[in-house]
Amino acid sequence: MQTSRSQTSRSSVGDRPPRIGVPVRLTSSSNPDPRVAKANGLFEHIVELLREGGGEPVPLTAAGPHDAGLTAALESLDGVVLPGGGDVDPVRYGEQPSVVCYDVNDAQDELDTAVATFAIDAGLPVLGICRGHQLLNVLYGGTLVQDMAPGTVAHRRPALSDGTGSWAWHEVAVQAGSKVAALYGSEAGAVTVKIASGHHQAVARVAGGLQVSAVAEDGTVEALEDPERWVASVQWHPEAVELPASERLAPFRAFVEVCRNRP
Repeated sequence: MQTSRSQTSRSSVGDRPPRIGVPVRLTSSSNPDPRVAKANGLFEHIVELLREGGGEPVPLTAAGPHDAGLTAALESLDGVVLPGGGDVDPVRYGEQPSVVCYDVNDAQDELDTAVATFAIDAGLPVLGICRGHQLLNVLYGGTLVQDMAPGTVAHRRPALSDGTGSWAWHEVAVQAGSKVAALYGSEAGAVTVKIASGHHQAVARVAGGLQVSAVAEDGTVEALEDPERWVASVQWHPEAVELPASERLAPFRAFVEVCRNRP
């Protein structure tokens, strides 16, 4: 991925809440696939947690190419969170979509990519979650596994009667000194995190410019980061309501502080 080294001039955050952009989910919850409604609900949880963590969440949408309203909103931001949702179109990483892909939405890919590209070029902190993790890898030039085969670690569980499914829970080892470890309160040492996992896709080829900062026992890439910028991502869902309230809030509060203290 080619990014500009120049950073947009912005006023200091000061005492105001950091403004953190979150691109909205564009597929309606009325979609027959219940995973869409679940992803839309998780978007709302992320917005709530950013607010509880001391930030000002800014939902981002676009009416069309080069939307002036989106540009104005982006220029006011101090950071960005890229949330979960449907699958990134495999065409974007040089493959044809398989029948297992769901909610492939070109408008969503365009919005998320535009937001991520602007933030990276402007030097804003970026946190990707699930789909956001995968989208960042694709944006930097990597590829994805379109549908994970069953293995030694369960990354998702079968759907419940209402189709929403439940989380698969397992641990991941987060690299010492990484940005993701810092989100979980460890500035120097490694940290083990019990995660809520519900994905059917994963990182295949890690993009150049990104490094792996967490893996599952089966080798699945669970977190990535850019060593030259504050850009990081996790495959799991730190916003899952089944987690204790303090554990849900901690990484979002930490990310708000990253945005508050950015250069």
